[in-house]
Amino acid sequence: MAKLCVIGTGYVGLVTGTCFADMGHRVTCLDINEERISMLKNGIMPIYEPGLKQIVDQNVEAGRLDFTTSYPEALKDSEFAFIAVGTPSNDDGEADMQYVKAASSSIAKNLDHPIIIVNKSTVPVGTGDWVAEIIHDLNGQVTPQFSVVSNPEFLREGSAVMDFMKPDRVVLGSTDSDAANRVAELYQALRSDIMITDLRTAEMIKYASNAYLAARISFINEIANICETLGADVREVARGMGMDKRIGPAFLDAGLGWGGSCFPKDVKALAHMAVTHDTHPQLLQAVMDINFNQRKHAVDKLEKALGDLKGKTIGVLGLSFKPNTDDTRYSPSLDIINMLVAKGATVQGYDPQAMKTSKEEVPELNLCQNPYDVAQDADALLLATEWNEFKSLDFDRIKANMRGNVVLDGRNIWNGEELQEMGFFYFGMGIPGSL
Repeated sequence: MAKLCVIGTGYVGLVTGTCFADMGHRVTCLDINEERISMLKNGIMPIYEPGLKQIVDQNVEAGRLDFTTSYPEALKDSEFAFIAVGTPSNDDGEADMQYVKAASSSIAKNLDHPIIIVNKSTVPVGTGDWVAEIIHDLNGQVTPQFSVVSNPEFLREGSAVMDFMKPDRVVLGSTDSDAANRVAELYQALRSDIMITDLRTAEMIKYASNAYLAARISFINEIANICETLGADVREVARGMGMDKRIGPAFLDAGLGWGGSCFPKDVKALAHMAVTHDTHPQLLQAVMDINFNQRKHAVDKLEKALGDLKGKTIGVLGLSFKPNTDDTRYSPSLDIINMLVAKGATVQGYDPQAMKTSKEEVPELNLCQNPYDVAQDADALLLATEWNEFKSLDFDRIKANMRGNVVLDGRNIWNGEELQEMGFFYFGMGIPGSL
């Protein structure tokens, strides 16, 4: 079993380190955020990810997993150093590499033995070479032997533990085949397909994968808007498309668009790379434009149903960007809430996990304790995030609590015919006859 250091304890780093520990490796997770490390040492999860706390606790108790803010402590005797820090977007879409640079520099300053550095963060093409340059520049002739391997992550928030343990594939890229093979050995117990390629190709695989998935969502949302105009049902259109083996059904659910920590920044970063290298990312730009306009489309629907939104009360169910996470980064729900507030509406909302963060991002949002409080005196109810607890609500109680009767199903999870029979003015996304 190997000794690993994992730098960063966000969604990627904490899941990666914990899962490697669960496979029997000795792992030290490092973060410069003292509060986060203190929480982890006290058994408190800084993020919500189903199933993660249980395996963290198990491996801490087994002595295979620990946490520190000290680079010397984390790197001591480590054979591998995984960099799993954030790469958020700058204003122009370029990936902000300050955290990768800081981690690389800290590794260089504390490196006293041979090691394999693994880029787990989503990083621009060419970062592997850049990390190697940073370490060489800081250490010069006395640099211990090291290699850099790109190992992009494909973890979905809400199912990250399962995605790590049962991956579709493991992608590795390096100019050092021996180093790539040593990283591959860490994953062999998972019995997954392992693809080994060069550094830049591995880095591009991650961006291309996320951009393609985002494009599928934007495509079906554009089709949904056309369906509404022409009287077709996008749910059946997507089902018919998905039966084609060349297309498949995944990522063809019409709704409010994509958000989160990956798709927005990765599509923007890929487009930025393309522009700075004199290519024209026309499709990528359209994918981003459609996604933003989908939020505006939802607000337009509410305006058509209610008229002037000033003084109206809108209840919003779901604040995180997707179910089974507390992550609100680029959340469609919060974008829509900001638009509603700007139009003079009062907004009240509820989410099983993302209440605190949502209030910090949108101070005007009134938080409620449950879905029925969200409906209290509301002129309209918007389903923004499809948490399981929203799928089988007591709509008699909802109707009794509401002042109005407008229901916008932003994820197409409810039976519109039944709600209309109950007296609701129901409309979804890409469903004919709802307006």
